[in-house]
Amino acid sequence: MKKDIEIPIVKDVYLTLIQEWNDDFLEKKWNAYILNDRDTPIDMVLVVSKGYDEHRKTSTMRHSIAVMVPKSYAKIELIQDDVLELNNEFFVTFFAEGKLYERKFLFGKDTITEGNLVDIPIIHKPGIFAT
Repeated sequence: MKKDIEIPIVKDVYLTLIQEWNDDFLEKKWNAYILNDRDTPIDMVLVVSKGYDEHRKTSTMRHSIAVMVPKSYAKIELIQDDVLELNNEFFVTFFAEGKLYERKFLFGKDTITEGNLVDIPIIHKPGIFAT
C-alpha cells in the first residue's frame, strides 16, 4: 500500500539561469536551461514555470522536450526583467529508467543577480543554480 509506493529522488538534473547576449533586445538577458548531467537519457521532459510573490503572479508557461541525451542541456525560456524580482518556480517531470521523476526548482525573490554567478558544468558558462 502506501509503504510500497516508491518516490524516486531526482539526481543529476539541474535547472539554471544564464545571462547571455540577446540580439532582439540588444542587451544581456537571463535564459533558463535544464541540464541532464546523468549517464542515461531522460525522456518526455515537461517543465512548468511561473513567477509569484505576495501580490503578483505571472502566467504559467509549459515546455516539453522529447529526449535529452546524457550530459546535455536545453534552453527552456527567456526570463523577462520584471520577473527577476519575483520567486521563479519550475516543476520538472521526466521519465528515466522506466520511472517517473518530479522535482520543484526555485529561484528565490531577488536572488537572480550577477553576484550569485557560479561556473555551470556542461554549458561552461557562468550562471545560477536553482535550489
